[in-house]
Amino acid sequence: MRYPSVLIAPSILSADFSDLKSALGDIQSSGADWVHLDVMDGHFVPNLTFGPKMVADLRPHSSLPFDVHLMITNPEQMAHRFIEAGADYLIFHLEALVHSHRLIQDIRQRGAKPGISIVPSTPISASVELLPYVDQVLVMTVNPGFGGQAMIPSAGDKIRQLSEIRKERGDDFLINVAGGIKAENASSVRGAGGGALVSGGAFFNVAGKKGFVSALS
Repeated sequence: MRYPSVLIAPSILSADFSDLKSALGDIQSSGADWVHLDVMDGHFVPNLTFGPKMVADLRPHSSLPFDVHLMITNPEQMAHRFIEAGADYLIFHLEALVHSHRLIQDIRQRGAKPGISIVPSTPISASVELLPYVDQVLVMTVNPGFGGQAMIPSAGDKIRQLSEIRKERGDDFLINVAGGIKAENASSVRGAGGGALVSGGAFFNVAGKKGFVSALS
């Protein structure tokens, strides 16, 4: 798996939920690469967003890959529904279940690209055994649940550590970074090894979205 450059994935978590079709249009016209969809259940994280029907309803309105991030308990019970709804990439949290490898296999067998995510308090070492089997690792640089938070400063160390492990072992996965991404810190995230940057509020609150995407890249 090789990507030509840093990928930019605006998160619709920060969009106007009453007009998500227009939000998808803004993402597409900005030159961004993916659409990031944060699924929250009010249990694994203290917030609720949407389910597979929302993903299915949005799917016809964008040709960009859907990067679906499951911040839910028991993700193995819902993964197939989000794949059927149109997820191209499906990410779940290591903290949410025991048999992660089994779910990775299931996601791939169903035709989507599996990814794992870790919250800021989970060490990179917890993911090492799974790295050869995933397409991406999403490093949360804020405590998940709400948009608009500032990036935790120590997150860069985790990105660099993950990048070094990938280089040493020859694994082939993308390092995705979400939480507090903006033009001012994008360069340091890229320098640490971030290959995909998720941006929510910073993207949707700026007038010149095309210029913003260019600045992140």
